[in-house]
Amino acid sequence: MLHRAYFAPGRFGFGRLASYDYFAHVETALVARFEDAGHKLETYVVDVPPTASLRRRAAKLYDLIAQSCENEVDAGGPIHLVGHSTGGLDARLVASPDAHLPITEKRVWMPRLRSVTTLNAPHFGTPLASFFTTVNGQRLLYSVSALTVIALTVGAPPLAAASALAVAIGRLDRLMGTELLNRTTESLLGVLDDARSREVREFLRAIEQDQGAVLQLTPEGMDLFQAGAEDRRGVRYQCVASMAPPPTPVRWVRSLLGRPWSAISSSVFTTLYGLTARSDATYPCAATTADPPTEQALIAAFGRSPGVRANDGVVPLRSQLWGELVWTGLADHLDVLGHFDAVRAGHVDWLTSGSGFDQRRFDTMMDAVAKGMLAR
Repeated sequence: MLHRAYFAPGRFGFGRLASYDYFAHVETALVARFEDAGHKLETYVVDVPPTASLRRRAAKLYDLIAQSCENEVDAGGPIHLVGHSTGGLDARLVASPDAHLPITEKRVWMPRLRSVTTLNAPHFGTPLASFFTTVNGQRLLYSVSALTVIALTVGAPPLAAASALAVAIGRLDRLMGTELLNRTTESLLGVLDDARSREVREFLRAIEQDQGAVLQLTPEGMDLFQAGAEDRRGVRYQCVASMAPPPTPVRWVRSLLGRPWSAISSSVFTTLYGLTARSDATYPCAATTADPPTEQALIAAFGRSPGVRANDGVVPLRSQLWGELVWTGLADHLDVLGHFDAVRAGHVDWLTSGSGFDQRRFDTMMDAVAKGMLAR
């Protein structure tokens, strides 16, 4: 049977940019598992403005599905939505029965929707988004986005510029930090050739021009989202949720013993982790209670019940829980996409978190995701 899967990237994400493929490892893993089960899986990745409002992003995802299914009506096979980070919210909004999206097409394909899979999505918001709404946060968002794209497209950036950026990020509470961010981000962009520079600068310009999702992903904004987004009956909702170990001086020293880039990456991750670990008792970025099977799975994975401060460097663990929890464990925000090894396939593990995530865990996670997607 032919299945179709539509992938929505996260806040720092993109479909394909400067030869870098955001979902490459996840797509490959799912296609192989569907084939092993006797099915064919066609995959599509939506190109969305990275920090645009959830409603606008969801409309882009909907348009991609409608265009690829326009001649099939009810004759086609099952449809699956897979979203990483903010993309998971896009998928939920597309599937929501009462969502009012800026679209004109009739939802003729909706009866074929079988599953919605969210990978480390901020269903209850993230404190990091709250920080991004501040003046310093705006600079951090731009700089970390630049660092992400450059590191993942060209490999480890020049150490001098990357080191200066890490120092600037660590000094965001001082005036000097904001000045350094502007200078060092430009230095990093200077390592790109003309073609890639244009692509990356266009991506960063989109972040500057439309930041609707930044406000919406705050704990307060997602409180409103939860009131309006409804699960569709007959559709399977499943999630992957993870956390990274809290950064410590010992882990940072260990990173110094590895590749020079790892120490820089570890410093950036430490800043992001600390911001994400902030918690407000009124809006704790978590459901009021977790169902017993989910709580049992968390305790089995971590040996205890994780608190509201536990996070993957971008999203609190308990904010990632929606639907059936099919996999949980130690992993950072990009590990779950398969970007966890600085040598493997030429990727740079720019979120050096010390999670220890590896190919075995990735395979186990993808086995669980595929099994859920194929469940009847």
